[in-house]
Amino acid sequence: MKKTAILLLAICATGFTYTSCSSNDENKTNQPDVSTLGASIAIDATTEMDIKTGLLVSTTSSPTGKPAETAPGLCATVTVTQQSADSYPKVFTVDYGTTGCTDNTIIKKGKLKITVSGPVTTTGSKMTIERIDYSITGIKLEGTIEYINSTTVPTVPQFTRTVTNGKFTDLAGRVYLNTGTVTIKQTAGVDTPFVLTDNIYEMPQGTHTVTAQNGEKLTLTVQETLIKKYSCEFISKGSLKVQGGILNGIVDYGNNDCDSKYTYTNENGTSFNLVM
Repeated sequence: MKKTAILLLAICATGFTYTSCSSNDENKTNQPDVSTLGASIAIDATTEMDIKTGLLVSTTSSPTGKPAETAPGLCATVTVTQQSADSYPKVFTVDYGTTGCTDNTIIKKGKLKITVSGPVTTTGSKMTIERIDYSITGIKLEGTIEYINSTTVPTVPQFTRTVTNGKFTDLAGRVYLNTGTVTIKQTAGVDTPFVLTDNIYEMPQGTHTVTAQNGEKLTLTVQETLIKKYSCEFISKGSLKVQGGILNGIVDYGNNDCDSKYTYTNENGTSFNLVM
């Protein structure tokens, strides 16, 4: 009788579990350590969450330059700094507090400093997100995200997302450094620039690298275009090619369902169902 090995990777590490779908009975000692892979997927997910926050505050915050306000859909207090109501740059400080608050069941603490050089919908405009004593569900996040409008075809908005000096520290104190650049195209919601919930984004190309504190390094490259709906917290479709150490294979995000599930298949054919 076949057994399915179930392993709970410490939720303090990357916040996911995985189930082996191998056809052979395997004990835990034969299972690959996928913690770095899990960290890399979580890093990408939290980056998208922070960009989503940046888009929300820069699109829906009051243009009157109120010193502090609450953006719809955020538990944080948003402070806006600008020279005048219509001037740029604008600086938004999104403050979740030292004890934190909950956005869509996700606990966030600390601050995001979001600087926009111009309307995000304008070619050449840049949104820079800096993390200040910031954490999501207890995982500490550091580094800078740049989101630049690189549109060349007006009907297909395009953006370049770059992470520099990224640092991900899990609840066990393990550290993962990360950098990467991804191309993003908006394929739905273009005609409703002040409504974000109908936006759909595609990521046709990009690579990011994650380095664990033991020196293990993973490179993840877009293999099949990734689909990210604004209304979903996680990528819902597409695949990544994983290279590094014993983890050489494919991450598959599924069939466009709005959930946190994905599958990793190693080059030997062994598959693992994973949940963020």
